Amino acid sequence: MKPTLTADTLLKFDRLGAASLAADGTEAVCTVSQVDMDHNRMRSALWRLPLDGSGGPQQLTTCGTRDGAPAHSPDGRHIAFTAEREQEGHKDPSPQLYLMARHGGEARRISHYQPGVGAFRWMPDSRHIVFIAWVWPELKGAAAQNRRQGEWKQRKASGLVTQETQYRHWNANLPQGRVAHLHLLDTTTGKVIDLFEATGYELPRDEPGLACFDISPDGKTLAFTHDPQPVKAGGQRWELVQFTLRGRGFQRIAHHDQWDFNAPRYSPTGTHIACIATPVQRGDTPFAHASYGQLALWPATRAFRPSDARPWQHDPQPPLQWEQDGQALWFTAEDQGRCHAWRHEVANSRFTCEVKGGWVQALCVQGSGTQATVLTVRDSAQHPARAYAKRGGAEHRLEQFNDELLATVRLGAIEERSVTGALGEKVQLWITYPPNHKGSSPSPSLHVIHGGPYSASGDTFSYRWNPHVFAAQGHVVVQTNYHGSSGFGEAFRISILGRQGELELKDLKAADNWIRRQLWCDPSRVYAAGASYGGFLVAWMNGHWKPWPKGPIRAYICHAGVLDRRATWSADSYTQRHKDLAGTYWDQPERLAAQSPVEHASKMDTPTFVIHGAQDFRVPDHNGLAYYNTLKARGVDARLLWFPDEGHWVLKPHNALQWYAEFESWLVRHGA
Repeated sequence: MKPTLTADTLLKFDRLGAASLAADGTEAVCTVSQVDMDHNRMRSALWRLPLDGSGGPQQLTTCGTRDGAPAHSPDGRHIAFTAEREQEGHKDPSPQLYLMARHGGEARRISHYQPGVGAFRWMPDSRHIVFIAWVWPELKGAAAQNRRQGEWKQRKASGLVTQETQYRHWNANLPQGRVAHLHLLDTTTGKVIDLFEATGYELPRDEPGLACFDISPDGKTLAFTHDPQPVKAGGQRWELVQFTLRGRGFQRIAHHDQWDFNAPRYSPTGTHIACIATPVQRGDTPFAHASYGQLALWPATRAFRPSDARPWQHDPQPPLQWEQDGQALWFTAEDQGRCHAWRHEVANSRFTCEVKGGWVQALCVQGSGTQATVLTVRDSAQHPARAYAKRGGAEHRLEQFNDELLATVRLGAIEERSVTGALGEKVQLWITYPPNHKGSSPSPSLHVIHGGPYSASGDTFSYRWNPHVFAAQGHVVVQTNYHGSSGFGEAFRISILGRQGELELKDLKAADNWIRRQLWCDPSRVYAAGASYGGFLVAWMNGHWKPWPKGPIRAYICHAGVLDRRATWSADSYTQRHKDLAGTYWDQPERLAAQSPVEHASKMDTPTFVIHGAQDFRVPDHNGLAYYNTLKARGVDARLLWFPDEGHWVLKPHNALQWYAEFESWLVRHGA
């Protein structure tokens, strides 16, 4: 009999990532990442995937450890990518751009820019590239930036000094004293020009990427997102600005007090601009920052008008991609615990689902109409990500990277159910059964509660919280898409604003009641685990549900969970928390206390395993440490796993194995 899926086996799967589709639609290039246990890190390389299946996948790069972000040149001759390598006796001090011939050969470094190279796009001439880099705005010229970066690398003091409102993000400090600018690189000479130098313009500071800018088809203008406020901070309203390369002129093309703009894309003819426009207020809800975005489209000869937005029942996600004739746009959007690829016909404003998930992780489109070539990288709860190509209705798979390994393990069945939750509304459940599950045999069950909260558990293959690994230990895993989850309508998502914990608790109780009605349920062995917002919810449950055996949950696992709403103003996202909570702790202390688990510490009597990373800036680790210390002080059984070198997620392979082992050990210790 085949073995079940273990954490060790999970880490052996190849992980398909970013992809690029050649302009002629004949081949794709994607990143494939693998765990390097010897060096305790991930390695990535580029692979060619012929769309006609000829010859099978071919590995293109072998010299680097982090080759990524491949992009075909418009003329089809080259592939550019980012990497950190040692070449010709020179070791990259930061990610640089490399160029290789499309049909193979040695890659060569084409940038020597010490601040590093981030997300990039080809210019239409196939000679120049526009890329993002963090630079000192007061300096002029690439040589000055290189000198300052070299000096910064050699500094001895390590203290962070800042007066910025936004100074860190997720698990890293933003580069001190620097801002994100667009740069122009000549791939022939290596010359770099800072396009924003001495202008005061910059890209948004929270993870500026490809969705932040686009290049017109004639290469004369760029459109980019910009925070117009003098004090930059996360969660503020963005505008779109157009930059003319000749003359270096700037013009607002989307600016409105009631709209937030992102992901600009020029049509292939340059006559129109599309973007995702999000209302900053919805009806009488003043903090509706969780509102759905809307596809917006207008002539490039004028600025955005609210009537240019095209409302839809789903939330379109970047990047937006035009068909070659400019008659349709493609993008991804979630729907009921899945993520599909959608097509929008410009002329009649019709939205159609063209490629169904699982979960579409990457999307590339070339061509038009029925002859368009569509590349998707998508996974499901039953398999890791795979690459597919579709043209004229027929779809075929391009690789078999994980088939052999996947065939060696047994996975349990997965069911999709629903229960009636808060507000009398349907709430989706995903149930993952052990591979040898017998419907009438008493089994332990495990609530696995997703974070976000504006995300969802879905038909996708996770490496950090894989339900099959948990189920392989004999647990029936139940994942609840509580109120606030994405993909179930805007009203469902924004319903939790200002009352976090209230509706979700009712949804989780409804899910727990469903579990207890099943013939397989052992009512004495029901557990709950969650991360981030899911960690907040298990702490909330601990303070609101009676401890076992009078209450339903025998033991909890809290990973990176919020305990104290006031203290969590130390988080990187503190400028947005008043929108979630509908208030601040100094102006509405009662409202925040009503949404803070720490206020119910006197009722937290259920054993809890607390996990946190010291580099977690989204939910700083004082939350986890205070939770653990509180339980210990109260005499409640508790265990702590604290990583000095991890952030919000546990990413190092050996740490991930320790995480899974400790997770299961805690459940076994409490009777699972």
